[in-house]
Amino acid sequence: MVPRAVETLQSVSVIACEDTRHSKKLLDHFSIDKPCVAYHDHADKKSSYQLLKRLAAGEDIALISDAGTPLISDPGYRLVAEARQQDIAVIPIPGACAAVAALSVAGLPTDKFNFIGFLPAKSSQRKTALTGLKSVGETMVCYEAPHRILDTVVDMAEIFGGDRQAFMAREVSKTFETYLQGSLDQLQTIISSDSNQQRGEIVLVISGATKAADSVAVDAEKVLGLLLKELPITKAASLTAKITGGDKKQLYQLALQLQGK
Repeated sequence: MVPRAVETLQSVSVIACEDTRHSKKLLDHFSIDKPCVAYHDHADKKSSYQLLKRLAAGEDIALISDAGTPLISDPGYRLVAEARQQDIAVIPIPGACAAVAALSVAGLPTDKFNFIGFLPAKSSQRKTALTGLKSVGETMVCYEAPHRILDTVVDMAEIFGGDRQAFMAREVSKTFETYLQGSLDQLQTIISSDSNQQRGEIVLVISGATKAADSVAVDAEKVLGLLLKELPITKAASLTAKITGGDKKQLYQLALQLQGK
């Protein structure tokens, strides 16, 4: 909790919580005595209407989640969207975010990253989703439930390859925070042999796919260059495509460039 967050919670008229019982522990810790109401994205429209009505009347309302930054795989976006449609100011209070915290210490590229939230709970659907992400070149970040973490890492190793580099952050900023780094196969071994790694809130950071296409292109150019010494352009391009799996038309154009035509 940053000081601004504490000050904000102490000053608002009401606090909208993902779970009022869970939030009470936090509020008690900071001696914050403000009325709380439950809010989540699956609540009926009446709860949103009541909050929007109070905002329109000039009250200030804070929206908090059970952990981390609200709306990051947490409830709230419907309320924010409706508030903005009514020209009600929505101001973020920057603070802890498990995804960003894990990414910052994972030792993987951070100039671009793909946040994928929670993967599907069922293995078959999860594998389908992972297959669609297999060729993503950016670092990927996702959340996972403790009872699914081992199965998810097993599925990732199957789809991405066991040698794909990964990082697991567990219970970030809490008493039992743990950080594990290695290949997906290595993480699978650690998690399966230590039940403690299957508890708490978990973030997975996975390295992006290597640019295999670029490697193929380099190899294809070498093969094409050698064949052009012995064969006509069309034949060399066609044979290179068969050898490397490259595109015949693209290889033909590359052949023309290599021949200076």
